[in-house]
Amino acid sequence: LLEAAARVAETGFTLGGSHAARLAGVRDELARFPAARAIYLDAEGRAWRPGTVLRQPDLAATYRAIAREGPDWFYRGGFAARTADWMAANGGLLTRDDFAAYTPRRRPPVRTTYRGWEVVGFPPPSSGGVHVAQILRILEPFDVAALDPLGAEFVHLVTEAMKRAFADRAHWLGDPDHAAVPRGLVDPAYTAALARGIDRERATPVDGHGTPPRAEENVFGREAGRHTTHFSTADAEGNWVACTATVNTTLGSKVVVPGTGIVLNNQMDDFAAQPGVPNFFGLLGAEANAVGPGKRPLSSMSPTLLLRDGRPVLSVGAAGGPTIITQTLLAILHVVDFGRDAASALAQPRFHHQWRPDEIRIERAYGPEVVAALEARGHRVVVVDSLGAAQAVGRGPDGRGFIGAHDPRLDGAAEGW
Repeated sequence: LLEAAARVAETGFTLGGSHAARLAGVRDELARFPAARAIYLDAEGRAWRPGTVLRQPDLAATYRAIAREGPDWFYRGGFAARTADWMAANGGLLTRDDFAAYTPRRRPPVRTTYRGWEVVGFPPPSSGGVHVAQILRILEPFDVAALDPLGAEFVHLVTEAMKRAFADRAHWLGDPDHAAVPRGLVDPAYTAALARGIDRERATPVDGHGTPPRAEENVFGREAGRHTTHFSTADAEGNWVACTATVNTTLGSKVVVPGTGIVLNNQMDDFAAQPGVPNFFGLLGAEANAVGPGKRPLSSMSPTLLLRDGRPVLSVGAAGGPTIITQTLLAILHVVDFGRDAASALAQPRFHHQWRPDEIRIERAYGPEVVAALEARGHRVVVVDSLGAAQAVGRGPDGRGFIGAHDPRLDGAAEGW
């Protein structure tokens, strides 16, 4: 598996327009670090243009070292040593002991239902699985299928559900090994109570979080024993994957460890630096997501599987900071409530609300009439050209084949059979 990736890194791939634009957007930061500059900028210090073949021989060598020597090369061997040396020389804090102490955690997924379909999502410390499920359950009492998905009433209703979930996210969500993250956030009685607070005609101020049942007792993690990439895939043997990986913002910290080709993330920004202080994406957090030793930061990653009658029918996820949650949610609504296939679901216009700031970000495709109708309901609306990047694979209409769905907002393609 790593050899295939090594070949791509070694021989290179052609930069598309969106990728090149992202490099240009962080050019000045990349120029500060020689190893990053050598990969992502040309000899004159300009970002590579669309059509350039980007080659990364150091990254290819890193992949082959991991393939040859195993994960210990990364956590306890050559990579850990090089990174610790770079940190020591540049005022950083990470040491070889930090790498050696890291262990992955295997956690049970968040399993809920929406209109009889099973939704399998990513557990904390990602907020995605909890809040995709929470928003779906808030919407369940409403006849969503009767609404026009391109109309203001649909946007208003879903936005009001988004606001309530993101208010809960700001207070309750964090690393479940260190904070009590309530399972009651997806409790049907609690979400029904949140739904009853929605005014179908007017935007409702949401002053703060709710309190789900048994908030300090029934919690995640107590069982026994914007540079994000998402891919979805499935095979004829019945294996389905939804996988999201991130270094946070575009090229993370912009630091490349010399000789490795690996860019370091800036995932610390996903912690709450202090209550009431927004992060890069404008998200607020509380004590549950405070910085602390050994803690994993809260994310919005939302790789999700949708099952019907026990059979997987959709694998979906997205990139784009907190909009990951709402992109994934909207894709599921278009599949379940409006009967769309995976590709059509991703092509629909999008909108996003994250409680704070109190505004709807909405794609221009919705049109001025919808924007005016939302403003008349009391919403503050910010119109954007494009929102997010989702990927999916779904069952074909015959129930046997697959439809690969690539977000039409980006360069690229997906395949199905």
